[in-house]
Amino acid sequence: MYDIRQMLQLYFIAGTQDCPNPTEDRAQNLLLILEQALQAGITCFQFRDKGNNSLEAQPQAQKALAIQCRDLCHRYKVPFIVDDNVALAIEIDADGVHVGQKDISPIMIRQMTNKPLIIGLSNNTLEDLWRSEQMIEVDYCGLGPVFPTNSKEKHNPPIGLDFVKKARDAGIRKPIVSIGGVKAEHVAILKQNGANGIAVISAISLASNVSQAVKALL
Repeated sequence: MYDIRQMLQLYFIAGTQDCPNPTEDRAQNLLLILEQALQAGITCFQFRDKGNNSLEAQPQAQKALAIQCRDLCHRYKVPFIVDDNVALAIEIDADGVHVGQKDISPIMIRQMTNKPLIIGLSNNTLEDLWRSEQMIEVDYCGLGPVFPTNSKEKHNPPIGLDFVKKARDAGIRKPIVSIGGVKAEHVAILKQNGANGIAVISAISLASNVSQAVKALL
């Protein structure tokens, strides 16, 4: 099993919709960017392929790409997480799955498989966090968005840099990864405030130099 707090240090999230460069083949772009990010030191990868310009309407192609991403992650001994799609995560032996408040319940996920999946749950309020804290099925909490972000078509109101400190002061003890518009200059304060790590999409997927971007975020 992976050390959850350690794996959250720099958590990269991406799908084909996030990788328009450097070629016209978004799937190959994702694989190229992911390998560069793995070489540079990301500690976790979440396959989140959905929305415009994704392979959502091509499930077989999407599954094949997910398997390639999984294999890359495992080559570098980095956990591979699938966003939302629990059936896909189980089928391809992903290390974990990440769900939102309105998605399938972590309790149901545990009932669906005997595999020791890592389960992450998105949170936006203290009430969300308290529910997550009390669910033994939840291994870590995504918390955000910290700032407004263009990477997700619909997102909750931004919570700001200090919210994670409020969560820790309120007694939340589960591992927390901060997400949403996070840049290199925010990493130190978020960790100082109690985040175990940060999650990014475009800060890596749209970087002109992936290796430099990753190292700046570590």
